[in-house]
Amino acid sequence: MVAQLDTPPRAVDSPSRHIVEGLVKIFTAPHRSFFTSVMAQALREAGQGTRVLVVQFLKGGINMGHHHPMHLCQNLDWYRCNLPRCIDTPELETDEMQAMEDLWQHTKTAIADGDYSLVILDELSLALHLNLIPESEVLGLIQQRPQHIDMILTGPNMPSSLMDVADQITEMRRSVCP
Repeated sequence: MVAQLDTPPRAVDSPSRHIVEGLVKIFTAPHRSFFTSVMAQALREAGQGTRVLVVQFLKGGINMGHHHPMHLCQNLDWYRCNLPRCIDTPELETDEMQAMEDLWQHTKTAIADGDYSLVILDELSLALHLNLIPESEVLGLIQQRPQHIDMILTGPNMPSSLMDVADQITEMRRSVCP
């Protein structure tokens, strides 16, 4: 004899109430050049079908800008500042400052739209340190982002205000064995 339970049918058109909340991760180091491991994660996730946004604030030189992103593996959009050089000083020309502002505005809009599941803001701490992006706006963006978005912030000397809101902090270190 088989017993059968009566269970009410589930509504198919009801939205899922179990959204996984995104994390804020920080990758920092006393030196630069640790972007490789973060980019490997971006490529891995994009290759598995996740929409990924990579924004490099201080890199230029390849005529990208927010109007000319590089698209990798169908799900990865990669933006750089529309500059002929890499930024290494807070003293920018008017057109350079405008390019930085355009990229920052585009980044905020892209995150607010919620189309990406992973957002990487590369060398963000340096852009903050050079006063190219207001720290208060970054904090607001993190707090107001759509719930499902994972964010990775990179750069040396990450401000403590961002460290305080991070779910995970990875500090890269170099060690030399004699």
